[in-house]
Amino acid sequence: MATDTLKSSTAGAGGLRRVLLDNGALSALVVLVIAMSLLSGDFLTTQNLLNVGVQAAVTAILAFGVTFVIVSAGIDLSVGSVAALSATVLAWAATSEGVPVWIAVILAVVTGIACGFVNGALVSYGKLPPFIATLAMLSVGRGLSLVISQGSPIPFPSSVSRVGDTLGGWLPVPVLVMIVMGLVTALILGRTFIGRSMFAIGGNEEAARLSGLRVKRQKVVIYALSGLFAAVAGIVLASRLTSAQPQAAQGYELDAIAAVVIGGASLSGGVGKASGTFIGALILAVLRNGLNLLSVSAFWQQVVIGVVIALAVLLDTVRRKAGATPTATGAASGPGGSKRKQAAQYVIAAVVAAAVIGGISLWNNGSSGTSTKLGLSVSTLNNPFFVQMKAGAQAEAKKEGVKLTVTDAQNDASQQANQLQNFTSEGMSSVIVNPVDSDAVGPAVRGANKAGIPVVAADRGVNKAKTATLVASDNVAGGRQAAKTLADKLGGSGKIVILQGTAGTSASRERGQGFAEGIKAYPGIKVVAKQPADFDRTKGLDVMTNMLQANAGVDGVFAENDEMALGAIKALGSKAGKSVAVVGFDGTPDGLKAVEAGTLYASVAQQPKELGRIAVQNAVRAAKDKEVAQMVKVPVKVVTSKNVASFK
Repeated sequence: MATDTLKSSTAGAGGLRRVLLDNGALSALVVLVIAMSLLSGDFLTTQNLLNVGVQAAVTAILAFGVTFVIVSAGIDLSVGSVAALSATVLAWAATSEGVPVWIAVILAVVTGIACGFVNGALVSYGKLPPFIATLAMLSVGRGLSLVISQGSPIPFPSSVSRVGDTLGGWLPVPVLVMIVMGLVTALILGRTFIGRSMFAIGGNEEAARLSGLRVKRQKVVIYALSGLFAAVAGIVLASRLTSAQPQAAQGYELDAIAAVVIGGASLSGGVGKASGTFIGALILAVLRNGLNLLSVSAFWQQVVIGVVIALAVLLDTVRRKAGATPTATGAASGPGGSKRKQAAQYVIAAVVAAAVIGGISLWNNGSSGTSTKLGLSVSTLNNPFFVQMKAGAQAEAKKEGVKLTVTDAQNDASQQANQLQNFTSEGMSSVIVNPVDSDAVGPAVRGANKAGIPVVAADRGVNKAKTATLVASDNVAGGRQAAKTLADKLGGSGKIVILQGTAGTSASRERGQGFAEGIKAYPGIKVVAKQPADFDRTKGLDVMTNMLQANAGVDGVFAENDEMALGAIKALGSKAGKSVAVVGFDGTPDGLKAVEAGTLYASVAQQPKELGRIAVQNAVRAAKDKEVAQMVKVPVKVVTSKNVASFK
């Protein structure tokens, strides 16, 4: 009797261990939802949960396509670029070329399939490792997107933009598209010949070939499917932003791969399922959403997500060592009783989770408080200008006695849209946005308008949406001032080069436009080269070095921010400030030091701390329904060695 009891106990423990290993992603998702519900009273609301679904949609659709590749023991690093290229082709064809929208949609889908086909051909017939082949397509796809769009966002056709809207005013269409694509993925994996081929190739490619499977042809089809799903994801993403952004979906390929791995697929191939990938995408979305609501730094968010990915891979290793093999497909072999038992486990888990979450929701009801809460979404904190703007905003918020949550969009328009959605569902008193792109941020700001939350635009305006005020200096006017300053220094003649910011961003377009307008007044000055350096000092150094190789006798440099200007100074060496005049933009501390040292001739200073301070002041006034000016201009001035000592 004791022996029987011991065996039963051991079997029970082993069964529980097996269940936890086989359903680790689902267990993790339930734990995450419960934890976020306990930590934030704003998490478990209908609106916020819908936000999570919308924010997971693009990653999930990309991940469904990547699932096919990973199951077959491959990898696809190109899906983010392919998504951007497909959306750009659609917008360009329909808007610039006047092609009927339905044909433009077909062209976008064909573009995705073609990119995947090329990937598959390079892997199968070119014998390139999947990592190298898809890495090359990542670069080609992004480059073609920039070439077609000329680095600027292209308005998306209004008929297609409805894919980013809601049905009945509450059900997001991206969520429906995600569910449909998930069902298609499950059907392909579980009920088709190509699905079974994926598992056979991933399990043992040589055995699959010897058994008569045309492995090369099947791989081409697998990568083409990944390209198709990437095209759909690109269309959904561009629909949300109402514009095709040439720099959209950067880094999304890593999120897609992470979602597949977190969902239980093995990077060694042969294992994976649609439901697991879906859960993996939801885990990433819940993490980002919850951490935003908890005001966790964007930098720490990256750390947390990295840890989660590492733990997921570790779980995969433990699972394989333990002999646990997750069901590969919905139609995997096994006794019917096992399937019914697994289904019962899912139902019980769902009921328990719903009960716990419901209790937490009631306990947290009204816990958000009524104090003034402000949200600030900054385009990037990888730039001293915006770091200073954040510092000024935080100092003013402390002075005003209000809570300020700061998020970093990392120059990703879709990520900024997610952050603004989170602010809206959190019930912020007022929101401050420093747009990555003035057009792309419009739909998210309209959502805040609909919720009755006043929005203050900082540094850059918002198009096609209502803002309480715009606190900014004029980038176009600043560009003109930079042109006049550089031209005067050169005596109205000479050869100059231009370092541009991140392609497609409002700041780069506006500063470049102002400089181009201003330099026209000086026909003796010739622009011999201009290249983007992404507002980055290191890239500024590299790009300037390359341009000096191709263009001898450069007399002047205009950089669209101080960081790139400092990189250019490093490339120029002893020529900086002597035979070559460099003009920057922003008036950052490092830039002003260079002006004082004489290596940077001038910087168009915008006083970012003052900008952040005034933005918070106006956001507080708007939250209290007090009158605010339609536009507040922060003084801009050209700083040279003559006035740098007095500039603050």
